[in-house]
Amino acid sequence: MIVQRRAVPAVLAAAALLLTAGCSSDDGGTSGADRSASPSRTAPGSSAPPRQAAGQTPPARGSVTVVRTVAEGLGSPWGLAPLPGGGLLVSSRDEGTIVRVDEKTGKKTELGEVPGVSAAGEGGLLGIALSPDFASDRMVYAYFTSAGDNRVVRMLYDDGKPAGRQLGAPDTVFRGIPKGFVHNGGRIAFGPDKMLYVGTGESGDTGLSQDRDSTGGKILRLTPEGEPAPGNPFSGSPVYSYGHRNVQGLAWDARQRLFASEFGQDTWDELNAIKPGGNYGWPEAEGKSDDSGFQNPVDQWSTAEASPSGIAYAEGSVWMAGLRGKRLWRVPLNGTAASAEPQAFLEGEYGRLRTVVPAGGDRLWLVTSNTDGRGAPKDGDDRILEVRVK
Repeated sequence: MIVQRRAVPAVLAAAALLLTAGCSSDDGGTSGADRSASPSRTAPGSSAPPRQAAGQTPPARGSVTVVRTVAEGLGSPWGLAPLPGGGLLVSSRDEGTIVRVDEKTGKKTELGEVPGVSAAGEGGLLGIALSPDFASDRMVYAYFTSAGDNRVVRMLYDDGKPAGRQLGAPDTVFRGIPKGFVHNGGRIAFGPDKMLYVGTGESGDTGLSQDRDSTGGKILRLTPEGEPAPGNPFSGSPVYSYGHRNVQGLAWDARQRLFASEFGQDTWDELNAIKPGGNYGWPEAEGKSDDSGFQNPVDQWSTAEASPSGIAYAEGSVWMAGLRGKRLWRVPLNGTAASAEPQAFLEGEYGRLRTVVPAGGDRLWLVTSNTDGRGAPKDGDDRILEVRVK
């Protein structure tokens, strides 16, 4: 039975703590397998430049320029939400805090600590998003791992209060998402329809992905209050798509089509075009499949090249941040298909890349992830970068 708003928290399944042989973590690391031997991908194919028109195919070759370092010295950053009046809210997975970064000066101001966060393994304070009515309600949404489950809460942001006390008490919007030492998902985003989309993982229990009565291994679609959104494909259910392993990236293109990034196990990571009610195959399929019952990815990568987390849409392409891959992928689109061979940028230059968010026009905010215990931090890590793309 699916657990919704105000329900009793789910008990952590013991199976969620068992790592299967070769099971990838969020950095693409494996147990009992050498991922350096993973096969290569085989899928095909000062003034700002003009904006990409909706439906116009982008050029086959693009570019990325790092304009500047916006901020540094961040600890285990995970989610990023730009404020409409300026400033960037950033969540810390391990510290359970949200800070505001002045995007002009890099100054950091702590809003407060989110109570109830249990940071262990791949869990902690993960994605954040602003209410679609933020200008009037000042609500910040957050996805985090608690002692018993993964959940979504919302908190009032009052910047008139002293630093460290600017977050109100959390109101639980949705609870009971299975938690594990691995595969906790965590990305949340409000769509063009003002509904809340939630990317979840199967918590290491692969059977949950195909179980439509479980919220593990899914993309959920909720109202801002945490109820199943009107028009969902399964009546009375928050499930929007299923058969996922560990969704950590959500983005919409210029025609309001949803895309999601997904961690594979040993062979293929994926970028998927999401269809309501679509089955994306896990654990029966990893990457492209001949089974017509499963949705095939837009593209796929070896796990050493990607291990993807956040994605963003800009200039006619999906931009995908790679953790183990330590690079930013560009996937030019023609509708919901790749229009040309994906390109990799910034390979190894900034280490692990966690989150990428549109910054307007041809700009993106890009967040590194080297201080979460799996990277090799350099002086100044972690950072937010402003990049120009085309």
